[in-house]
Amino acid sequence: MLPGKKVRSSSASGRLETLRVPSILSELRSTGEKTRTTSGPGGEKVTDDSSASRRASVSEDRREQPEWLVRELLKQNRRRHSVTLGDRAQITRQQLHPSIDSTHSFKVDEKISLDNLQKLKLAFEEFETGGLRSIDAKNFGRIVKKCLGFPNTSNAQIQGLFKKIDYSGQGRISWGEFCTHMLQEYKEKEETARRSKQVAFALPATTKALCHSIPIINIHSTHDGTVVTVREDGAVCYWSPDLKPQRTKHMFNEGPANRKSKWASDFTLMTEYNKLTIGTGDREIQFYELSTLEPYCQINTLDTIPLTLDYGYTGPDKCCILYGDSEGCVNIILISSVGDTLRLWNKLPKIENIPNIAIENAVLSPNVTFVRWKVHQDWVTQAKYLPSLQAVISSSNEEASSLVIGCVLPLTDAEQQLSEIREACYEGKTKKVQLSWTPQLRASCNQTVFTIYKGVKTFDLCQKHSLLVTGGMDRLIRMWNPHFSGKPTGILKGHSAPIIYLCISSEDSQIFSVSIDSTVKMWDIQDQCCLFTADPKATGIHGDISACSYSPTMKSLYVAADCMAVLSLKISPQLRLRRLNVSHNEPVMCCGYSEEFRQVVSCTEGSVVKVWDFDTGRQVFEFGGTHDLSAITCMTFDPKGRRLITGGRDGSLKIWNFNNGQCLKTLKKDGECHEVCDCIFLKVHRNSLVMAVGRSWKIDIYSDIPEDPHHIQRPRPSWQDDMKNGHKGDILCVTHCPPSLLATSSYNGEIIVWNVVSGRIQTRFVSPLPAEHQNVEGLDTSVPSMVFLKNPKLQRFSSATALLSSGAMGYINLWNVLSGGKFVSSFQASRFQQKITKLAKTNKDALYAADRIGYIYVYDMETFAPDAKQKTPRAENFWRAHTNRITGLQIVDNDQVVLTSSMDFTVRLWSAHGEFIGTFGQSETWSVHISSSWMHPAVPYEVLIDPLSMPDHEILKVKKSLSDAINPHKTEADLEKLKSETHTKLRLSPTTISDIEEN
Repeated sequence: MLPGKKVRSSSASGRLETLRVPSILSELRSTGEKTRTTSGPGGEKVTDDSSASRRASVSEDRREQPEWLVRELLKQNRRRHSVTLGDRAQITRQQLHPSIDSTHSFKVDEKISLDNLQKLKLAFEEFETGGLRSIDAKNFGRIVKKCLGFPNTSNAQIQGLFKKIDYSGQGRISWGEFCTHMLQEYKEKEETARRSKQVAFALPATTKALCHSIPIINIHSTHDGTVVTVREDGAVCYWSPDLKPQRTKHMFNEGPANRKSKWASDFTLMTEYNKLTIGTGDREIQFYELSTLEPYCQINTLDTIPLTLDYGYTGPDKCCILYGDSEGCVNIILISSVGDTLRLWNKLPKIENIPNIAIENAVLSPNVTFVRWKVHQDWVTQAKYLPSLQAVISSSNEEASSLVIGCVLPLTDAEQQLSEIREACYEGKTKKVQLSWTPQLRASCNQTVFTIYKGVKTFDLCQKHSLLVTGGMDRLIRMWNPHFSGKPTGILKGHSAPIIYLCISSEDSQIFSVSIDSTVKMWDIQDQCCLFTADPKATGIHGDISACSYSPTMKSLYVAADCMAVLSLKISPQLRLRRLNVSHNEPVMCCGYSEEFRQVVSCTEGSVVKVWDFDTGRQVFEFGGTHDLSAITCMTFDPKGRRLITGGRDGSLKIWNFNNGQCLKTLKKDGECHEVCDCIFLKVHRNSLVMAVGRSWKIDIYSDIPEDPHHIQRPRPSWQDDMKNGHKGDILCVTHCPPSLLATSSYNGEIIVWNVVSGRIQTRFVSPLPAEHQNVEGLDTSVPSMVFLKNPKLQRFSSATALLSSGAMGYINLWNVLSGGKFVSSFQASRFQQKITKLAKTNKDALYAADRIGYIYVYDMETFAPDAKQKTPRAENFWRAHTNRITGLQIVDNDQVVLTSSMDFTVRLWSAHGEFIGTFGQSETWSVHISSSWMHPAVPYEVLIDPLSMPDHEILKVKKSLSDAINPHKTEADLEKLKSETHTKLRLSPTTISDIEEN
């Protein structure tokens, strides 16, 4: 036992012993910061931070203001051509359009505090004492302004909150309804935050058996993901990120055969200088070429064995090598002109096949400074160099000085005690002193000491979060502010064995910890909670762990025990490319637009519902995603746009208040339920109905009665015609033509038109096959989308009513639904013979069609009046919007934009002409009515790089030579065909093709 070491009984309760001393980090940071000072009274210097605060304010303002908004606002003042500091405040107050204001507006319900709630409750109670159990919108706005203390709060914001609570449109709300809305909203926000932090390792771990019993002393990874390990016997192994051995070399087997065995204590990588550095039990620090593993040079005759080794890059051609030893000392070697110094050492005489220099000779160089600090009273368990603070942090199992953050060189004037060091720092002066191994003691103001029960075995420090974490024998992870050693900011409990490894992932705000029993945990820094636990049974990692390392590049944890193992974080492949903007983390099944709130709602396969601000593209709210909810397959809104109806794969429908995530009702049949494929909300006379179709082959009809207290609601009796003569296959689509027509389509190509008043079949069709595909077997004849068409110019149809439906091979079929009904004509909408998955129409005679590979085509409805002389309708415009099947297509006529969703995880907004406005969830906001805020002329990156987006031109075909592609002997017909194909092949941006004549 070392003299003076404190001993604590194992039965004593653990407690924190603190030393309240100034933080060395604060002093080190202050030396690197330059602040403007002025002379105060008495010659005292006063720091003036006003300019810094102004710069920070301006910088923050610039981050808040989108560049397009600044440009647009400056256009209002033609006499000014620059933005000054005073303009910033003016810009924030200006409003070009309500959509711009929404970029910086605040939500009323986010400003309500507990005191505000008390005042609101009293205000509601005043109305109740007057005989009213609820209040209207006008009185609600009055009391909200009064109770919140914001008399200038926008009436539109208050009315928006009122409408969210009054989802049924009664015009009045009660105190109970107000509280229910607030509680439900906060509950869903907490659940969303929890879901966003869900992480997991891919289990079991990928393992690679080791054909030896010699422990691996450490693991490091390079920038390209290559993993480097060194065994105790000096064997270096390079691994691929998935643990495929790439190269192995024994570094200590090149000397004389009769020499005693050498062992490695630790190693580190000097990537800036392409060196691998190994500390040995013979008191040496050896340098090897990182790329070839050839010996380069070594420093020997160290006074102690380097138990733990670290390297830090301190500046251009400067570095720091430090090691901790068994005497509790931290030894620091500072090297300037690193390249020249190492090359000089490389030319010295060799000892055991490696150029050698003794430490006594190395420190005589003006480029080398050696410092030895006495820090601990026990072995050093870990030591690190902090480049940003120019400080060293070290730990030991001793309690009194468990962890110490100290300076590299002394910050105080210790002329007599450190004269040798000062002389060593004086570059260019010849050193005439002998190296002294007597360790120096730092002054108390030059270090910060952390006293921790049972000491520290491992630690990590993150400058981004200003966080220090420690772990050791007491199985607790302590979180510290590195500037204050008095008390930890948090304690993470959960490990049942001593902790041997800690790592902070600053990018993901997570902590990784490994205990001696092979248990791996992930923790969230902000919430200070455990996110994931992997025990040895799940990971397959067994035996004594000798080394661990987390690779931020590969997002993988490497562990060396009885085998070499890697635990990789589960990351969606679509999210690995940072440049891709996605709206969801899974396929989007449907989307819709609520005109009441100017919001977009999108639903996913994982039952997650997101609400977006239509005017900016920002996410407003999110709910769902729980295990008790099945995948959402379809959605619609009630006529007022305040409630959301979703259909699920479990056969049920749910009605939601989508502004707070409250499930208002569940519509479900008795007995066995089948997947719902489509649903609509319609009114028949005074009755509000929800209709659903799907794999049950029947039409389910539910009454919409908001005041009905029953949460689960059963369907009305089915139509007799539906029971006897309905569909004989899965029903994929349902659409309504007011006042009385309803059309349903099935997987086998059958379309039935119903009278919703009588429930009788009016007519039925079977989708025809294209003439050129009449004898093709296995052709997809399903009808996933339909739309009714009313156009007075359609003179061939009674009452000018027609039905458009998607057909086989990318065709659209046109039907007359009245007078017995008949097939009129068809045309190929998809230029690549892909199934049309969605159809939508505008109020101004335009039809939009979306296909299975992400293309959107625009047609003029006037061309749907075929006669003997009329040619096949031509697309006025087309573009590729997504890289996968389009699942949602809606036209917002008032704003002249197109809303789309797709299986490629995105929801996007386009102008009516196909100009790309943006992807919901992208970092940059937009304004629908300001084209300079749009992404146009850019296109989505994933669309740009998708192979199906590449043009198919003769000159690009490798099978043909250049001379063949520009062959002058081609006939005029061939050239015309090639020209047509050039324009009709896959396109990236909107293209007008009115000038293309089809043969």
